[in-house]
Formats: sequence, structure tokens, C-alpha cells
Amino acid sequence: MSFKAEYIWIDGTEPTAKLRSKTKILADGAELPVWGFDGSSTNQAEGHASDRVLKPVASFPDPIRGGDDVLVMCEVFEIDGTPHVSNTRAALREVAERFAAQESLFGIEQEYTFFQGSRPLGFPDNGFPAPQGGYYCGVGADEIFGRPVVEKHLENCLAAGLGISGINAEVMPGQWEFQVGPLSPLEVSDHLWVARWLLYRTAEDFGISATLDPKPAKGDWNGAGAHTNFSTKAMRENYAAIIEAAESLGRDEKPLEHIKNYGVGVESRLTGAHETAPWNEYSYGVSNRGASVRIPWQVEVDQKGYIEDRRPNANMDPYVVTRLMVDTCGSALEKAGLV
Repeated sequence: MSFKAEYIWIDGTEPTAKLRSKTKILADGAELPVWGFDGSSTNQAEGHASDRVLKPVASFPDPIRGGDDVLVMCEVFEIDGTPHVSNTRAALREVAERFAAQESLFGIEQEYTFFQGSRPLGFPDNGFPAPQGGYYCGVGADEIFGRPVVEKHLENCLAAGLGISGINAEVMPGQWEFQVGPLSPLEVSDHLWVARWLLYRTAEDFGISATLDPKPAKGDWNGAGAHTNFSTKAMRENYAAIIEAAESLGRDEKPLEHIKNYGVGVESRLTGAHETAPWNEYSYGVSNRGASVRIPWQVEVDQKGYIEDRRPNANMDPYVVTRLMVDTCGSALEKAGLV
């Protein structure tokens, strides 16, 4: 007997990487081996030296094929064993290990938009739907589009053992969100990438596509983000650590460093309107969805908890975003003696 292993990796497409996958047939009980692929077809190599290496880092039950089949998240390496330049997980591994004692946790809110053809799902062939507002967490066929895909995606994520924690309809027709976490930096990133793969694969069966474009519909519509909730052990016990973390994200060159790595097209979404702060200004506040970083009201009441960085785009790389937040906030908390 044998089983199917779907090897998933992140390619080298710029400015926004894409997910790739292929299937390996393995004998029952076999370990997941290192595998290879043609990097010249994924923007990760040139044709004269195209071999690249896939190293499994996490595996999950395959909810689509079922049985003993698995989904395998991989890192990409050069043939000499060094991480490929597109391998952003490798850099996160080092930072996560360095700050492991702080016990960082993340919850990521992944927004996305369904398209059918060239228009968002639910948009009429000519013109535009009613203004945003009634679609958010709505119900009814006149306001909600794509629910069968969303429900099937949720089922698939749960069957795969992913740390998905909720779903909701968003403010624009055809726009939805799922949440992953709370999990450690590497876990939340692995789970989010596999959940994205399952989103695309599930929608494929319905003849619908999904996009992480940060501004899928121009005009007076909210963009699509990936609000990133973050805490350390100290933040979950001490409000002073909450304030220090929020302050640290606004110091020196940190705002620009983060914004540059929070997803391509971030300036089209962070305009100061539609529940965003301007991309070139940093702010934080309690219960303020117009700030760069929000401190939930309950966190102020409890004097402990987490912060929400509202700047990351839907198309951000979670390996990059979590690394930056762990590094920036972790270093500041250490320096302030709040660990």
C-alpha cells in the first residue's frame, strides 16, 4: 500500500510570492524524504543550474484526498544545504529560537476576496453593488456570496488539524476572513500558509478564485489586511509590557522597516480611511481601529493581554511579519527589563 504526500512550498515570484505544490507517492510507514524541483520554473533558479531542494518542516492530514494522505509544508534550500534566498522561514527560525524564552504567541486575521472572472464575487456584471456596511457578518443571499466555499474551507482546515479559530464575512461583497492562532511564530506561519493553500484548492472545486490583493476593488471599499495579534508572556501578565511593545514599533526607523515588509501595495490600503492609519504615520491607541496598532479595550481593563498590529496586508508573508514583531518587541522588552 502507499499514500500521497502533497509537498507545498513558497516560490520566488516577485513582488509577491506564490504557493506551489506537487505530489509524491510513498510506501506506507515511510518517512517524508527530502525532495527536489525545477527552480527555473518557479523563479528560484536559472535553467543551467535549476535543481532546488524541498525539506519537509510540518505535515498535516490531507482533508481533500483523505485516508492516510498528507499535506507537507516545506522549506526551500540550495543543493549545498543553505537556505534559498526565498526561504523566509529560515530567518524566522533563528529569531524565534533567540527569543523563545519570551513565549511569543500570534493570532492572524487573514482577509481575502473571492473573484469570479474579472469581478469580485457578488458584484453585478455592470456597475457596483450597494455600499459597504451590510455585508459585514451579514446573512442572506442578497448580501452574502461564497458561503459554501467558506464553510468547506473551514471544514478542510479543521480536518487538517490547523489552528483555525474562526471565520466571518467582511465589509465588501465576496470578501471574507479566517483567523489562525493563538500559536507560536513558526506554527502560526506554517498553519497560515497551509490554510491559504487549502483556500485556493477548495475554491478551485467551485470554479472560484481567491485573492489576497490588499485593494481588490478600487474606490470606497475597505482593503484586505492580515491584522496580526501579538503577545509575549510578559505582555500577558503586565500592562507596562503592552505599552513598551506598542512604543517599540514606533521608534526610530522601525515603522518604515515594518511597512516595507508588510506586503506589496500597502500604501493603497493604509490611507487613513476605511479603518486604517496612514502608511507613513505610526500611532497606537486603546480600542482605536484608526491607529497603526490597537490595544483592545479589555486589555486596558485587565492591565494585560496583547496588541493588534493593523498594518500588515492580506498578501503579507507571515514568516517575515512574525519575525519582525518578535525581534522588535522582544529586543525592546529585554532592554526595558520587562521579560
